[in-house]
Amino acid sequence: MKVYAVVGVPPEVQAYAMAKYSRSAQSMLESIGELSVQRAEQFLNTFYFQYGHRSIADLAHLVMGVEDVSILAAIRVVDEQLWDGQERSTRYQPFKKTGYFTPPELQGEVRTRFTSAADAMFAAYDDLTKRLLALLVERVVRPDEMDTRSFERTLRARAFDVSRGLLPLATITSLGQVVSARVLERQISRLLSDPLPEVQRIGAALKDACRRPAEQPLATHSSSPPLALARERGPGGEGLPGTNGTHPHDDSDDGEIRAAPTLVKYTSPSPYQIETRTALEALASELPASLGTPDRSRAVELGDPSLPEDETVATLLYRYDRDGHSYRQAQALVAALPQDRKQAVLNAAVAHRGPHDDLPRELQSGYAFAFDLLMDVGSFRDLHRHRRCVQIVQDPTPDHGAEPASVVFPRAFGSEIGAAALEAGIGDVYDAAAAAGLHAVKVIADDAPLAAPYLLPLAARVRALFKMDAAQAVYISELRTGEGGHFSYRQIAWEIYEALRERAPSLAAMARPTALSDPPDLLRR
Repeated sequence: MKVYAVVGVPPEVQAYAMAKYSRSAQSMLESIGELSVQRAEQFLNTFYFQYGHRSIADLAHLVMGVEDVSILAAIRVVDEQLWDGQERSTRYQPFKKTGYFTPPELQGEVRTRFTSAADAMFAAYDDLTKRLLALLVERVVRPDEMDTRSFERTLRARAFDVSRGLLPLATITSLGQVVSARVLERQISRLLSDPLPEVQRIGAALKDACRRPAEQPLATHSSSPPLALARERGPGGEGLPGTNGTHPHDDSDDGEIRAAPTLVKYTSPSPYQIETRTALEALASELPASLGTPDRSRAVELGDPSLPEDETVATLLYRYDRDGHSYRQAQALVAALPQDRKQAVLNAAVAHRGPHDDLPRELQSGYAFAFDLLMDVGSFRDLHRHRRCVQIVQDPTPDHGAEPASVVFPRAFGSEIGAAALEAGIGDVYDAAAAAGLHAVKVIADDAPLAAPYLLPLAARVRALFKMDAAQAVYISELRTGEGGHFSYRQIAWEIYEALRERAPSLAAMARPTALSDPPDLLRR
């Protein structure tokens, strides 16, 4: 038996070495030792692009940083089903000095209105954080075993749980991701096809980052041997076969490595995605006219069981409905549609599909449980990280509004402290700032519809459909009701559990969610 780890090898070379297991009796180290970047590129050009063996790209994994982008753009970046990563936390980090993204396309008076609204939201965020922290320090008893610094740091995080709702989606954030080259290729194409110019620029920057020399922060300064040397040794420190003391995979004499120059070189905007979005937006704008006002009465609602064809049509209309109707409303509409109208929607989803285009996510049907969630954007971003489900997210809109402080504060701090915050007028500050942000979105949308969503506060509600099996519903209900979690997604997770219990009580009986309590343990993180 021989088991070893390999580090410091360019992702594309590593993918080739692993792919050779099916075509050669060589070990991975032998394959790497005899390989050159040029041979790897030739192999990928033949088997990946010409023969369509796309699984080869699953063998090349890349670690990438995407920094100084808006929260709105970050949501688009991470919207991949096979994605791993982390983003700056609005629960634990202050964003007072982070700043916000201003779309460069904005000019003149519209730009001034945008920056004025964003400045006001940041000022309200800072003011609310200070007021809530002072109230919590006054009202919460510090345990003898907890020092003052830890006590205030923990309560500051609880204050952030509420005050972050006033941050606009323009707020600058950063994230890191670990993805396969196959996922990255799809991600870049999707981002290049997005309507938002900032998102398009991120797609182009990701592609460029794969083609230029990668960052090697440990190669030149570390207490351990530099990677430039370590990667030339085998598991026991010996030189890799065929290296002769040199590294044959570097693109130049100074040891530069390019992450995935071959696998992403053909990525481009997807005409299929762009044309399909246009067609389905048109259909969705025509069909839901008979539904009336969107139903916003429930934060969590399970869709009705339906035939796979009807489920798919309802999902497509739900996704592209700009008015934000619920999934059950979409289902009711589809149930009344004649077959030819349903077929027209299905045809629009595939009419422009090319030979290498994946089917859209909306066509992933057949899941037993479809939870329609209406929740604040801030907490949605936490649930958005769950990958073992299909997520269909509607475009953000101010029309769903935001929950008032009279609901938010008692959930966040418990009824007693929540009531004290409301009596002190802090709730009025929260409500006024959230309302101002929502109003600013509507005003600017007339002149700059693409820029307006950047001003949505994180307290604004967004609608998303989560399709999953029972095991994932149980997992979410257990994980996200934990006492250290954010009060908003704890409420959503509990309602997911209750909906599951109503639909499938025997399956829900397997779950071990944490019941919501009043007051919550404010010192548990």
